[in-house]
Amino acid sequence: MNKIIIRIIDSFYFLFQRFVPLKTYRYGVCGGSNLVFDTILYFIFYNFIFSKQDVDMSFFVLSPHIASLFFVFPITFLTGFMLSRYITFQNSNLSGRVQLFRYSIIGIGAILLSYCAMKFLVDFLKFYPTPSRLITIIITVIYSYILQNKFSFRTEKK
Repeated sequence: MNKIIIRIIDSFYFLFQRFVPLKTYRYGVCGGSNLVFDTILYFIFYNFIFSKQDVDMSFFVLSPHIASLFFVFPITFLTGFMLSRYITFQNSNLSGRVQLFRYSIIGIGAILLSYCAMKFLVDFLKFYPTPSRLITIIITVIYSYILQNKFSFRTEKK
């Protein structure tokens, strides 16, 4: 399955090969796809599942934009890991367990970064939640790519 996805993604690489390396291009396509998926899920959770209402978790209450962020994260975390492991960084010789652990560390940093950015943009600057989420995603994509490339999926020298 991943070979078919790679062939489809790579068939458009000729348009970008003068500007970016193949791995960066694949990361952009996979990350962009996951970003679209994340944004659609966020919109659905915020507007329809939580209906723009606070979410009572018994011990604390989450605002709908933060609840949506935390409920969507595990879904797009898994799809992002699978795309990174099997499409973008397939040449990494680290074990899947090590990759997942390292990816999780970066994911925790990304969710904290997202949380702080969302609190700042929505609660402090009073921006709308969905565009704020898009801004936050751009910031975390840059953060994630650098760390995934250098840490989670690096190729160990033998």
